[in-house]
Amino acid sequence: MATRLLAAAALLALAGGATAAQAEQLYRVAQDCGGKPRCFASVQAALDAAAEDRSRDWIIIAIGPGSYREKPVIRRDRLRLVGAGADKTRVVFNAVAQTAGHYDPANWGTPGSATLTIRARDVDVSDLTVENDFDYLANDALPEGDPRKLGAPQAVALLLDTESDRVRFDRVSVLGYQDTLFTRGRRAWFRDGLIAGNIDFIFGDGMLLIEESEIRSRRRAGATPPDGFASFVTAPSTPITQPLGIVLYRSHLTREAGVADGSVALGRPWHPTTRFADGRYADPNAVGQAVFLDCTMDAHIHPAHWTSMAGTARDGTKTALFRPEDSRFAESGSTGPGARHTPLAIRWNTPPTIVAVRGVLFDQWMDMKAP
Repeated sequence: MATRLLAAAALLALAGGATAAQAEQLYRVAQDCGGKPRCFASVQAALDAAAEDRSRDWIIIAIGPGSYREKPVIRRDRLRLVGAGADKTRVVFNAVAQTAGHYDPANWGTPGSATLTIRARDVDVSDLTVENDFDYLANDALPEGDPRKLGAPQAVALLLDTESDRVRFDRVSVLGYQDTLFTRGRRAWFRDGLIAGNIDFIFGDGMLLIEESEIRSRRRAGATPPDGFASFVTAPSTPITQPLGIVLYRSHLTREAGVADGSVALGRPWHPTTRFADGRYADPNAVGQAVFLDCTMDAHIHPAHWTSMAGTARDGTKTALFRPEDSRFAESGSTGPGARHTPLAIRWNTPPTIVAVRGVLFDQWMDMKAP
């Protein structure tokens, strides 16, 4: 832990010009504080204390080993959350969209289900696991029509909320099943970590670069549907006016036991149901972007690579169909047994280079650039 905190101080000085004194703004979270000052039994208690500091200093919250069952929300800018290692520090909760609307200002259960929510700028998270351990598989195994089966089983582990920007993750594991990581803020950078899930488990309209990470598809409880797609890695809803969506670079797409060959799509287009002056229907301007650059793909990736997604039509039914051919889906340099595929006639099929991606993502975030 001491080594990680020294590294944190160095990174803070690099990222924001923090002085040594500023880097010493340190709070601790531990299962046994033993009467130590600025030490708290929960992550949220430490975050609340940090939020009372109105200075422009960076604050480090060091979380000791253990499992912390809570739903923390980060609201303070210029904050670093440092665990003792992804295998040692675990922040976990089990909220599910069906019943989690009261956690969200708009009473929307999907973001309300998030274990960790970030509503701040200049946030650095490292060396911990964030998990939503709602028992998705038990619900998925129930037959359709069973009164016990939840119709909204989305269970977010990490929410990058609308107020978030310049958020970085290093050596972080984000674990869930459906809707694991919801990006609806501005910019985030995820490196050297693990994201695991099954249905649309990396989704939203934010700008997110994931690099040199493991993207692990998890199994479903039932049989693979007739169309051959059991699950989907990404479901972007990027506004057409936004140049960057979800980009995976030099990452390894893996699977856990029970995920069949050729059963997982790289992505499908999510057009969120939105209220307009003339009604409530799928947003036609959410032309999602998902890009895979120099990624290794195991054999679970479907040979079509991309698929369609239903949305809300103007009459309120789920009959609007959005195709990958009309989405900003692209890949370049794919390798591994899942890389071979039948190309689709996608209109936006020229992927940006990683240099172009970084140019957009790190604009006015220059000192966080990778070499």
